[in-house]
Amino acid sequence: MIELEHQSPAAAHWSRQQYESLFARSDPQFSRRFILVVETASEMQSEKASSEPGRILAFLAAHGIDQEWELENIVVAEQSRRHGIGSRLINELIDLARANDGRRMFLEVRESNYVARALYRRMGFAETGSRVDYYSDPSEDAIVYRLSL
Repeated sequence: MIELEHQSPAAAHWSRQQYESLFARSDPQFSRRFILVVETASEMQSEKASSEPGRILAFLAAHGIDQEWELENIVVAEQSRRHGIGSRLINELIDLARANDGRRMFLEVRESNYVARALYRRMGFAETGSRVDYYSDPSEDAIVYRLSL
């Protein structure tokens, strides 16, 4: 996941510790973390089931607290973009949030990430504000989007 994120300049750049925290246990009564991953099938051409995982093509990280959900990060490998993978991940997250009594979802995106912003609008998110200098490396404002579930 870290390797894929580093290959995507528009992605939110997280530390190793932030990625590791995605897998830390939390009390589901207060907070839920979700990671959705799309990967290739194993490249092993064998009749035996392979224990080797495929290559990660995309991932999404999200956080749910009560009825509020945040899409924290989504990355799709460059060669896999424009094939509907991002839309499918977001739809899966929306379904997951609704199944867990989610009522609202929000996200931040780099102001210059016009492709992602268009995707979020197509998915029904509405722009609700901005956060000055929210991103670093490089420094950039974030645009905030919300979706009623």
